[in-house]
Amino acid sequence: MGNGTQRPGAAVGMSSYAVIGAVQGPAGAGGPSPGGRYRPGAAPSRAFDFLYDPLFALSSEKDHAKANVQAHLMSDKMKKMPIFKTMFSSLIHYPWYNLRLEERNPVPPFIDRRWRGRAQQRLEVLQQLSRSQPSLQIPQIVYEDPEINGRNRYKYFERPFIPFHKPFPLNVAYAVAKTEPYVYPSITSDRSRSPTSRTLGTQTDYRDGEAQTDPYSPEYVVPLGSIPELLTLATLSWGRGLPAGQAEVEMIERAREKRDWEATLPPLSDLSQTEKRRKMMDDMERKEWAFREQEIEKLQDVRLEVLKKLLRRREEDQNEVDVNRLDTHWFNRQQDKEERVRKIKHEHIKAMRKLIAKGKNVEGKLERRDVIMDYTDYASQPYGPLSRIGYFPDNHSERYVVKNHFLNTYEGLLELEASLPHSVTQPQTKAPKPKTTTTKEGFIKRTSRLDMELAQVHQALLEKKNKVKEPKKPLRFLQKITKPVPRPLTPTLLIPSTREEELELAVIFLQKLIRGRAIQNMMFEGKEKRLELIRELRTTHALQEDGKLLKKAEKQVTLALQRQRDLHEHKLSLAENHLARIEGRALVNMFDFLSKELVRLQEERRIHAFAMLAERQRRIREAEESGRRQVEERRRREEDEIFKQVVKVHQRTVDSYLEDVILNSMESTAEEQAREEIQKVAGEINDIAYEMESRRTCLQSEEIVAELVYGFLIPELQKMSVKEKELGTDIMSYG
Repeated sequence: MGNGTQRPGAAVGMSSYAVIGAVQGPAGAGGPSPGGRYRPGAAPSRAFDFLYDPLFALSSEKDHAKANVQAHLMSDKMKKMPIFKTMFSSLIHYPWYNLRLEERNPVPPFIDRRWRGRAQQRLEVLQQLSRSQPSLQIPQIVYEDPEINGRNRYKYFERPFIPFHKPFPLNVAYAVAKTEPYVYPSITSDRSRSPTSRTLGTQTDYRDGEAQTDPYSPEYVVPLGSIPELLTLATLSWGRGLPAGQAEVEMIERAREKRDWEATLPPLSDLSQTEKRRKMMDDMERKEWAFREQEIEKLQDVRLEVLKKLLRRREEDQNEVDVNRLDTHWFNRQQDKEERVRKIKHEHIKAMRKLIAKGKNVEGKLERRDVIMDYTDYASQPYGPLSRIGYFPDNHSERYVVKNHFLNTYEGLLELEASLPHSVTQPQTKAPKPKTTTTKEGFIKRTSRLDMELAQVHQALLEKKNKVKEPKKPLRFLQKITKPVPRPLTPTLLIPSTREEELELAVIFLQKLIRGRAIQNMMFEGKEKRLELIRELRTTHALQEDGKLLKKAEKQVTLALQRQRDLHEHKLSLAENHLARIEGRALVNMFDFLSKELVRLQEERRIHAFAMLAERQRRIREAEESGRRQVEERRRREEDEIFKQVVKVHQRTVDSYLEDVILNSMESTAEEQAREEIQKVAGEINDIAYEMESRRTCLQSEEIVAELVYGFLIPELQKMSVKEKELGTDIMSYG
């Protein structure tokens, strides 16, 4: 029972461009592709094509009314009207503006707004009557030349674009205008009868999903005196009650029960059962009101559940945001703490290093660098420099990596092994002979004796150096021995005798009597000194008795006035209470009305908020889609940059490899040339030496030997003797 309604995304009707293009244009004659992709540059249809275009086809008068409403929605404009009270508000439940529809009517008044399908219906009725009445003449329809191959050719190669930006409610029922029945004129015609319909094969460029509409219900005719039950479902449409669910089935059952109840009602013509009819109608009305209240309660429960879910979700989101914020704050604090600890440790190490350096040189003397000590200690700076001084031994370590064909490949190793002599690959080791320290006569050699003495001296020096000093024992007889503090003596109380106690009490009583008598004498002396002043004060108080009587009379008058004022205030309070009661009743009624208005306003704003949430969700999805598109473009740029960097690295690698090859070839060439020149010079020197050797006489040979002896042997012996003497003196000094 779709009644010809269409979904929001489907076309309301087809213009002349689409109809003729669908019948005449082949599958490959331009327009959209079979996949349904819309090509850019298509001319959209006009909003009022159903009025201007004579070939715009609509299925019924109801569709014509819907197209009219849709055109007005497209042409009208939503205007923002600010609210004075909340003009500067940024809250959702207190918006600063309202949306108002600004109506526009671009269609001139002389354009006919009625549905043009009536003429088509008349033509179909005439065709049906012509079958039974051959004398009936049918008016001939003359079509205008569409000029498909002329100026209108471009219209039949594009799909019309029908914008639908504003939603259109599908559950709106439109009133169909009633017209007078058409009276057919009796005009005879002698022309031959023609078939009323024919079937044509068509081919379209569109997919079924693009032009798919809701299930269509054709027009129907109801016989007189019959009311089909199916017409009670005329308000339902596809997606709005169809296919029928549990709620629709319950509605149908209630409608059936109501019809059965209406059938059981007494007729209105029977006046004797009027009271019974009124009672039955009152009972049914109460039942309907009870059912409506149940429906309202269900709807309120559903809304309350939705509100609870929204509040719970908002609370969970807020808790998650708070937890993330706390985690971020804690992480930042931990990083700051670790950074501070690292700095403190670094400063501590620097301070300790400075203290150790100062402890080594307490007196602050300037010491020169001992080069010999630096090079004898393998932990010194020449052997292991510190990076904090500015030297980094690992820098440029790749320069010392040996890269050789003979060492890095197996073939190179085989070639190197083949080039080596046999004595290298097959080494022959001889056992070392023990070193003899005695002569043939059995005496110990002088050098061996010196070595033994040096070893003994070295061992004695090491023992003296590594000897641990014993801690000094504390002095036994000079220690101070502290004595404990003596305890104080326990006080003792002597018990007096009875006579002494009585005597002491009598003395105390006598002291009290003497002190009281002394105070009485002092008061009497003061009274005698100021006797005249006391008499003057007594006379003054006697004169003030009249004044006291006047004061008492004034007090009584004041009390009477106070009683009158209290009585007047009591009367005023009673009148104010009556006025407050009347005002309270008026305020209660006004507040009751305002509370109900507030509830209605809240419901209205809640519905508006749901609409705003839907709009916001749509915008969020559009923003997410744009964000994904930006991420893809950024990723594409990153991949392009990575590819450029990889190509650049490869190019640099090739350049460095070529540079190394050129440098190695230059070094090998220079080395070969140097060897050739050295061999050439060595050959010339050998020739000269051989020639001098052949010409040398015996006297010249002896002179050369004598020069060698006096120049090398004798000075060396003198050095050795001097060293032995110095060594002997050192040993004697140690001894």
